[in-house]
Formats: sequence, structure tokens, C-alpha cells
Amino acid sequence: MILQALYDYYQRKAQDPESALAPSGFEYKEIPFILELREDGSLNQIEDTRFIENKKKRAKSERVPQGVKKTSGVAANLLWDNAEYVLGIDTKGKPERIKEQQAAFLEKIKALNLADKDKGIAAVIHFLEQLDHTVLAQNPLWEEIVKTNPNLTFRLQGQTYLVCQSRVVQSAIAANESDETNKSICLITGEEAEIERLHPAIRGVWGAQVAGANIISFNLSAFTSYGKSQSFNAPVSKEAAFAYTTALNHLLSKDSKQRMQVGDASTVFWASKENALEDSFAALFGAGDSNKDDPDRSTAVVKSLYEAVEKHGRTPVLSEETLFYILGLAPNAARISIRFWHAATVREVSQRIVEHFKNLEIIRGANDKEYLPLWLLLRSIAHLNKAENVPAELAGEIFRRILLGLPYPETLLTSALRRNYAEQTVTYERAAIIKAYLIRNLKEKVTVSLDRNNTHIGYNLGRLFAILERLQAEAHERDLNSDISDDFYSSAATTPITVFPTLVKLHTHHLSKLAKKKYKRAQDFESWFSEIYSCISAPAPSVECVYPKTLSLAEQGNFAVGFYHQKKALSHSFQKAIEQTNSIMQGDIA
Repeated sequence: MILQALYDYYQRKAQDPESALAPSGFEYKEIPFILELREDGSLNQIEDTRFIENKKKRAKSERVPQGVKKTSGVAANLLWDNAEYVLGIDTKGKPERIKEQQAAFLEKIKALNLADKDKGIAAVIHFLEQLDHTVLAQNPLWEEIVKTNPNLTFRLQGQTYLVCQSRVVQSAIAANESDETNKSICLITGEEAEIERLHPAIRGVWGAQVAGANIISFNLSAFTSYGKSQSFNAPVSKEAAFAYTTALNHLLSKDSKQRMQVGDASTVFWASKENALEDSFAALFGAGDSNKDDPDRSTAVVKSLYEAVEKHGRTPVLSEETLFYILGLAPNAARISIRFWHAATVREVSQRIVEHFKNLEIIRGANDKEYLPLWLLLRSIAHLNKAENVPAELAGEIFRRILLGLPYPETLLTSALRRNYAEQTVTYERAAIIKAYLIRNLKEKVTVSLDRNNTHIGYNLGRLFAILERLQAEAHERDLNSDISDDFYSSAATTPITVFPTLVKLHTHHLSKLAKKKYKRAQDFESWFSEIYSCISAPAPSVECVYPKTLSLAEQGNFAVGFYHQKKALSHSFQKAIEQTNSIMQGDIA
């Protein structure tokens, strides 16, 4: 299914003249330097193709013959390679091996037998046969080439295309690919064709080998089946292998807008036919938040998706049953692991994403993100708020469950609660996580903002704790070195009986102190206490009130949400009280 979907994607994109997908037998490769030759094979100039991107130099990508799989042996590419193969530069202190590499590079070009048909090929052969490092060393770029061992290729003076891009060379490559002795039924196309022995490498998977790795690989005798070795175990034609690997490398490329990182999984996505979701999917999960040109793109995309879903799929984005594919790849030695694979209609994917964001929706501050991206949620539950401390498997699992509409992993709740206790507070991001978990996993009704009718014991104890904290702060009218949250939050949320009797004793003192300065404000606190205790069918605040010995994980989650909701409500009421006081004072002055 995965290979078939990638194969179909290649066929679709290959028909697009603006597509960056290479034709059969070729690939796009970053080539920092181009050796421009005269017809007699002498060097005219060395062209530096690099440009500045994000304050770093980056080479231009050129269409070149598909590279061979590099191993410990000598294996040269056709008409392009690194400086060791092309110019015989010894960068590793192995002169004999360099001679072999350079000889293999020249021999591969001669094997085309095109010197009498193509001036560019003839010039390259002459250049390599009369190669003189003393002449090359006079070029100002020579020192950098020797130091960095970059990829190089050739162009004939006066031509706008590379030597390897000429029609004669392309025809020769296509002709050399045919091998009638090795045919079988291709698993992707279902047609009899020449089978690819070694599939092209997949590059761009974060953490995998720089030279590339494979999804399909049978490299040990233990993998031999019915006498079939290597990739003949899973017969895929040369044409199909080229198509699926080219499509995947295109999706994984640096410039791709159809990839994002989810934990340790390099994640790519595409549709069975052209669809707007291909361009916006990454932004839905906040992958475009770093875009300085459009920092609000993620928010705009989510809002647009909300509107589309609320119209019940009547918009073009959701009305068609276009399939949407999401593939997560993780490094695994010389191979690539499939971390997750999901295929569903555009409508299904869109609806599940909107459902996820609705679950997260909770009252927020003016500077908080309206729609929380996955990376920010994960960072909020990580030690020291660092992304590298997020378990790699957790990110992928959450992502998979969002797309499948499944309950979130239980570790999501426990991780959020653990960070609350470590930091002795509840942040906007963690409050959203806990609310979403309670709704999706436990089917509880949790509101966006303060719910005065909620009778859940955990929720109301969280509210009570927030009010006690605010009462202490307003009674002292100054910033405290430590408040009751700093000292007691984790205990109050897990073992209420050990904390609340003591805090209730203090509340009387704080209330009387506040009443002497702000009598009406003290009355507000009195009414809030009465409201909370009526919700849990208990008498007014007292030491004798029976508080739970412990709270379950679900109750701790409700405690956190109640605490967060009440703090936001109290902050609003405090600001309102200040405004009223200022208004009265201004009236007296007038």
C-alpha cells in the first residue's frame, strides 16, 4: 500500500512540468561547483552555484544521473561525484584508492561510447585524461574544494545545460537500463518487468545514515527465501523502484512543504490527487510556526479548516473522497522503520484534526496561541521544557491517535500532571492537554472556562485551592517569596486531607485582614467559598469538613483544570475590581 501510493504520487507529479521530480534514471542533487570546459578539454572556469539561505551557503540542485549506492568498495557515479572521484584529490591519505576511484569514474564515462557523438563527453574525457592539479590549484576555489570534497559535475562552454543532461546521454542511460534476463512480476505495477536488485537509497530521514537507507532490504543469507536473495525476495521493477524512491526523496527533501518532524519520525504526507490539504497539513500541527514571513499561518489554516468542517463538508476541500496519506519514518541502522502509516479520506483527516483542537480549547491569556501545535504541547510536559526530553515514541503515538480518533496515551495525562507537580503550577498548555484527555479518554464534560455547576470533587477542590491562593495574595497586597501553590500544590492535588485543614485555618485570618482594607472584595471571597462548598454538598469552609485522603489520576486531572479555570476567573475579577476602584477614585477627585 505504501509503495503503491508513492508510485502513484510520482506518476501524478511527473506529469507536472513545474514538478521537481526527476525523470527515470536521474535525480536532483546539490552540486556546489560546476567545471566549465572548453571543447579541447581545458578548464575555462569553476562555477560556484552556492547561494545564501538562512545565513548559510547552500548549493543549487541539479538534475544528474541517478547515483550508485556507495559501499566500502569503489563505485563511481556517471558524470558527477565528489572531488575524490572527479579530480583525484586525496582527502584521506589513501593515494592508491584515489587512483582506483578516478579510474573508475573515467571508465564509466568511456563505457557510454559517446565521445564521437557528443562534444561535451569528448571534452570531459580529454579533461580527465590530461588532468593537471597545478593548473587547478591556481583557481581561487581550489583550496575550498580540496578541504570540503564537494560534489562536482561538468558543463561545456557556451551551453546552458550540463553535459550529463544532453539528449544523447539521456538516451544512452535509458538504453543501458534494460536487462531482459532478470524479469518477474512487479509487486507494485502487477506487470512483468526487469526487477531492481538494489533499491535506490532514501535520504532525508532525520537520524538515519547520511548516505541514505532503505525501506526494502535483504542483505543477509538468513533473509534468502526460495533461493531468492537481496530484493528479489520482494520483486519490484526498476521503473517502480525508481518512482517510489524518487517520490519519497522528493517529499523528504529540505525544501519540501510536505514533511515535518514528529518526535523521531520524519513525517511526510500527500494526497491521491491534488488537494489543498497537502499545502496546509504541516501548518495544522504548527510545523510552520518558525516562518518569519507569515508567523500566523498556522492559526489561519486551523481557522479555515474549522469553517470547512462546520459547513459539513460542502466545501471543495472536504466534499471529495480524495485519499490522504501520512507516513512516519524513523532511523534503524541501515534500514528505515515505518513508525506509522495512515490512509484516510481528506474529510476524515480534517474532521479528526478539528476534533482534536476542539478538545484542547480552553480559556487562555491574550498572548497565548489560539490553537496549540503538537510540538508546543509536547514541550510543555518535558523536563526543563525542552523538546529533546520528550520521549520519541510518545510524539508519534499521540500523532497517530489524533488521526485515528483514538484515546490519547495514558502517559500524556501522567506526564502533564507530573510537570504540574514539579513546577507547582498549571500552565495553559498542560491545562489544555488534561482537558482534552478527560474529554476524549474518560468522556467527561469539561467546559472551556469556569463551570460553576460542576460538582466533581477534584474540580471543586482545585477551584478552592486557587481561591485560597488568591486570598492570601490579596490579603498581603505584595508579592510573596512563596505562596501556597509553591508549598502545597502537589500535596493538595494528590492527598487533600494533608493540606486543606491547615489552609482553611489560615483562610479566616486572611479574610479578616482583607476585610479591613477592602470589605466588598472580602465579601466576594465569602460568596465564592459558599458556592464551591454547595457544589460538593459540604458545610461552609471548616477544619472539620471531610476532605478525600487521595485523588485518583482522573480526579487529579479535574483538580488541575478546576485550579486553572478558577485562576483565570479570579484574575479577571481582580482586574475588574481594580478598574471599579479607579473609577470611584476618579469620581471623588472630580
